[in-house]
Amino acid sequence: MKSRRTFIKQTSAAGAGLMLSPNWATAFNKPSNYMLKVGLIGVGLRGTNHLSNLIQREDVEVRALCDIDQSRIALATKMLKDAGKAEARIFGKDEWDYRNLLELQELDAVIISTPWKWHTPMAVDAMKAGKYAGLEVSAALTMEECWDLVNTHEETGTHMMILENVNYRRDIMAVLHMVRKDVFGELVHFRCGYQHDLRAVKFNDGKQPYGGGVEFGEKAISEARWRTQHSVEKNADVYPTHGLGPIAVMADINRGNRFLSITSKASKAIGLHNHIVAKGGTDHPNAAVKFKQGDVITSTIETARGETIIITHDCNLPRPYSLGFRVQGANGLWEVDGKRIYIEGKSQPHRWDAADTWLKEYDHPLWQEFGEYATGAGHGGMDFFVLQAFVQSAGKGIAPPMDVYDAAAWSAVTPLSELSIAANGAPQEFPDFTGGSWEKRKPYPWLEPLY
Repeated sequence: MKSRRTFIKQTSAAGAGLMLSPNWATAFNKPSNYMLKVGLIGVGLRGTNHLSNLIQREDVEVRALCDIDQSRIALATKMLKDAGKAEARIFGKDEWDYRNLLELQELDAVIISTPWKWHTPMAVDAMKAGKYAGLEVSAALTMEECWDLVNTHEETGTHMMILENVNYRRDIMAVLHMVRKDVFGELVHFRCGYQHDLRAVKFNDGKQPYGGGVEFGEKAISEARWRTQHSVEKNADVYPTHGLGPIAVMADINRGNRFLSITSKASKAIGLHNHIVAKGGTDHPNAAVKFKQGDVITSTIETARGETIIITHDCNLPRPYSLGFRVQGANGLWEVDGKRIYIEGKSQPHRWDAADTWLKEYDHPLWQEFGEYATGAGHGGMDFFVLQAFVQSAGKGIAPPMDVYDAAAWSAVTPLSELSIAANGAPQEFPDFTGGSWEKRKPYPWLEPLY
């Protein structure tokens, strides 16, 4: 088994890297052995996953860590020490200490893995400080925040990459390969979403072995301290990008196509209340909490080229995990649930093919060449690829494969779905975050040569 450390060392020594941008050849070129200096803002579960992958690289130095939870700082510091890495500067005396981290002249880039309400403010501050920003999902919660990200990038010239790892999932990239090879024909319809039972995440008192309990907010731990409150305050699809990001790439959104409008509806909200009653009884104080977010939120997006995209948010009821992907064109379709494909003229009429054969045939070149190095990187290996894209893009100072315009368009689903639900499903228009340039921007070369 080849290690990621060996891979990075070999490619750095050769002056190589993944071909990630059409601007690669004309970008400002740092030396091939350039060491990217990175700071981490937020070292909770997601942040320490990024740290685990960063410390295996020979082309990155983690120079700074920031978190207001000192137990997480202690864990991250130990990870660096155990890996034989130099000590990082520590920040986190209060919620605004990250701004002192951003003042470090030696830092090239930051990775932001904090609660959602901090994503846009921290990314905006990072770009203003000239730091290449890697931002966890979702990127923004309000339309104002979406515009803040775009306007700051355009004012400063500093790049931001939304770290949507699902775009690098092996089956997703194989289907993207099929789309680019026109296997499905002209695209017509997509489905996607985030369908994931998160009750054990949204309620976590630290007493259950795998989460759970009935506490959230100040009495809880980890994501339950902040994530559950969004279900109290917002009736919206608050987490759209895991499903929508991959579909947006297949549909050339912001690169020859764009989102035009969205309509959204929400079911009643009973899932979280039922969980509290089942675990804590009707007398528990949280049983009186009124949850605003509907258990199942369904949105339909119309694109400029006439495709429709159905997005489902379903996180408060018992169910198996699924992102619910469906990609449908004039010649056939793929559905992730059931792992099935039908291609007219290739499949038996009116009968599904098992997807595995097709996905193996169209396995993405990135996964064919580098899949072995991704083993153990997290989330089935896709964390390796998204971090590789970030490091290579930041190291060259070039536009990333998933840029600030993507972050704004994908994240705008949250405020627009909230408006549509409140207006009984009335359509809401998407802004053109690109200012008209979507018509001329070329699709990102996800299938270009790797060196």
